Amino acid sequence: MIYLKLYFEFFKIGLFAIGGGLATLPFIKQLAGKYGWITQKQILDMIAISESTPGPIGVNAATFTGNITAGTLGGIVATIGVVTPSVIIILLVAHYFMKFGEARIVKSAFSGIRPAVTGLIAAVGFGVAKMSLFNIDRYNAVSKTSSIFDIKILPILDMKAVILFGVIIFLINKYERHPITYLIGSAIVGIVFKF
Repeated sequence: MIYLKLYFEFFKIGLFAIGGGLATLPFIKQLAGKYGWITQKQILDMIAISESTPGPIGVNAATFTGNITAGTLGGIVATIGVVTPSVIIILLVAHYFMKFGEARIVKSAFSGIRPAVTGLIAAVGFGVAKMSLFNIDRYNAVSKTSSIFDIKILPILDMKAVILFGVIIFLINKYERHPITYLIGSAIVGIVFKF
């Protein structure tokens, strides 16, 4: 039964998460509250893992959530669920796009969807910043303004991270290398210097 529920929920996410993988995150956050399949901390881990692994973030997030919820088969079912609507829609669009692509109603629909997608992505960004930079629970417990910031996580206070960030920005502007070069280099530096 869990597999059917996973498939159906991720099918809905895939159907309505217009605008890319980041648009799936509000839906996944809602699932965390509705079913308790993943925690808020696991959502942060999911974002980090999904962004750092190959493939679309929405598919990676579905795989992660399904795997946490119901093991490997759960990851496969959630992944199939999230991509099924895209496959169906792409087949329909490919079939009818030449006929209706220039229609005024189609152009108007896409113009209306853009701000909604931007709003969804902005809401996710705000939610991630709130979860990773601020500790609202600690603030509510002690009611001290200084306790609202999660000092351990703020990268500004970690001079090694700030220096590495500056070096990477400098190298990107000076040398045209593939982004994976900088990711691998940064990972090695993080391991060597124990970030």
